[in-house]
Amino acid sequence: MKLGRVEFCHFLQIIALFLCLSGMNQAELSRSRSKPYFQSGRPRTKRSWVWNQFFVLEEYMGTDPLYVGKLHSDVDKGDGSIKYILSGEGASSIFIIDENTGDIHATKRLDREEQAYYTLRAQALDRLTNKPVEPESEFVIKIQDINDNEPKFLDGPYTAGVPEMSPVGTSVVQVTATDADDPTYGNSARVVYSILQGQPYFSVEPKTGVIKTALPNMDREAKDQYLLVIQAKDMVGQNGGLSGTTSVTVTLTDVNDNPPRFPRRSYQYNVPESLPVASVVARIKAADADVGSNAEMEYKIVDGDGLGVFKITVDKDTQEGIIAIQKELDFEAKTSYTLRIEAANMHVDTRFLSLGPFSDMTTVKIIVEDVDEPPVFTSRLYSMVVSEAAKVGTIIGTVAAHDPDASNSPVRYSIDRNTDLERYFNIDANSGVITTAKSLDRETNAVHNITVLAMESQNPAQIGRGYVAITILDINDNAPEFAMEYETTVCENAQPGQVIQKISAIDKDDPPNGHQFYFSLTAEAANNHNFTLQDNKDNTATVLTRRNGFRRQEQSVFYLPIFIVDSGSPSLSSTNTLTIRVCDCDADGIAQTCNAEAYILPAGLSTGALIAILACVLTLLVLVLLIVTMRRRKKEPLIFDEERDIRENIVRYMKEMKHGNGEITVKQSSPPFISQKGAQLQGHRRSSEPLQSLRHMNKKVIEMLHFSSSRKLHMGTMEIARKNRTNQLGQQCLTVTYRKHPQG
Repeated sequence: MKLGRVEFCHFLQIIALFLCLSGMNQAELSRSRSKPYFQSGRPRTKRSWVWNQFFVLEEYMGTDPLYVGKLHSDVDKGDGSIKYILSGEGASSIFIIDENTGDIHATKRLDREEQAYYTLRAQALDRLTNKPVEPESEFVIKIQDINDNEPKFLDGPYTAGVPEMSPVGTSVVQVTATDADDPTYGNSARVVYSILQGQPYFSVEPKTGVIKTALPNMDREAKDQYLLVIQAKDMVGQNGGLSGTTSVTVTLTDVNDNPPRFPRRSYQYNVPESLPVASVVARIKAADADVGSNAEMEYKIVDGDGLGVFKITVDKDTQEGIIAIQKELDFEAKTSYTLRIEAANMHVDTRFLSLGPFSDMTTVKIIVEDVDEPPVFTSRLYSMVVSEAAKVGTIIGTVAAHDPDASNSPVRYSIDRNTDLERYFNIDANSGVITTAKSLDRETNAVHNITVLAMESQNPAQIGRGYVAITILDINDNAPEFAMEYETTVCENAQPGQVIQKISAIDKDDPPNGHQFYFSLTAEAANNHNFTLQDNKDNTATVLTRRNGFRRQEQSVFYLPIFIVDSGSPSLSSTNTLTIRVCDCDADGIAQTCNAEAYILPAGLSTGALIAILACVLTLLVLVLLIVTMRRRKKEPLIFDEERDIRENIVRYMKEMKHGNGEITVKQSSPPFISQKGAQLQGHRRSSEPLQSLRHMNKKVIEMLHFSSSRKLHMGTMEIARKNRTNQLGQQCLTVTYRKHPQG
């Protein structure tokens, strides 16, 4: 009958218990004949007991307490006068003792992996006096191990890698299992390894747990990953042993064992001739089953008629060969190119040279397609010259362009007016002859850069551009002149021959051999007695004094005309005037005062004093003006305007009525008006402010009437009555009734 795991454990426990009871003196006390026992104050006696170890099986699963052993003293005669007590680790809680018989039992299930042994103390006491009859002794209860723990892989699951194509026996990784059982007792902790999954590719060393390759030439490109299941079993792998498993993921790493290969032996691409330089024509790739650095490629053109026209580089990300244009394509010159291209691995593994060669060749044919191209000039830049004296219509030069296409369409020429805004030049549309259209001036613009357009007659959208630089040649058309506006001084105490000014000249022209100027005084100034001129022959001249001393009272300013001639052909000349002021100078010849009016000033009044007086006068004038302005801007009372309006209206009305009676009505917050016998004369106030009160209105109207009657209107005596009322609109009104009595 096959035993289960629990029944087998019980069987082992029974065997161990039998061994403990029969082979180890039944755990009873025996007299010791080797060590005497001494007690202070008493005669020396022999020790009555010696303790041996007790053994008890772990993981006892029975319902009754487990018997451990028996304590017995030689003093015990069996009459019940001796009792036994137990102390130490687990006493009373785990281990109990029968105080009469000395039998020890375990009341709980014990686990060696938690605690392997217990140290206790035993003593025999006199039951009546409760005094020890034997010295206290110490003993150990050791927990006997059983195989109750399976092996465990504490570091699992595992991952590992091994190069593909590795030979048999190449170490991959080592796995380790631990067993918590007692390694010193039996085979409970003795582990062996085996492989449950992963054969026939891998194997494992039974004792060490080292995993190795078991097949040669494992190819990553065929399968790159394997899952292994490793078992560790105790009891040396025998039946009944406990086991544990772990998984190991093994990845085959790449080696360069695959040479590059082009999928096709030849390729063909069509490219328009207008494609610019550096444009990509094609991308080709040699297939390589390897990865990473083992798949890195290099491409090169090894043969063909396009070696200088095309180039090939590698794309580091995709490992593609990129074919690009190195020179401009021209369908009319060449319609196709053939390239022989090689692809090779950059990192070759010498172990796998037998699988090579690690390079491959392919042919690439590039067909150039014709494109309608714009006209092309015979030169990229034309240089022309023309004299600035050239007349309108003078031929300067000719440009030429042609249609590069096979159709060779006729070409028409024009000037890009954005480069000739002033329209100095014209071009013949058919011949390309450039002529002058305006008079030229080198001093305004020495070089004209214009763009000539060439258009196909059949397709005007095709435009070619040519560039022309026209240099204007100089003629002597500008007279020399002073380099700057000269104005100098001469001291009153100057001596004859004293240098007062050095002058130079400029000329806008640009003669080939440089400028040469000649200086002299004009004919009318040549014989003056004040100054003379000396030509220095280096395009400068010096002005010197001719007489001794100058007086400002006589003449404060001299104007010296100087004649300048250039060396052109024909030569040009000009007369320039040098202004010379007579000044009072100090001892060092530095001018102090050059104003002739200074001699007529009062002797006791300086220029600074005069300035101060003028400033005071101006300040007073400004103050007076401010005062007058402020007074004029002072506001008059608002009622004044109203009074003037009323007064003017009343006076105007009285002038009109001459004789008779009348009535004046003034409404508050409205312009005043005068009525007589149903007739109205509307008044106009200059201010929009209303009259302040009805009483104020009464007072003002009466004042106006009296005022009006006193203005020589010859109206005689006037009786006035006034009445306050409110009209239909709710406005307060003042009605003044007056009666005029003729004079006399």
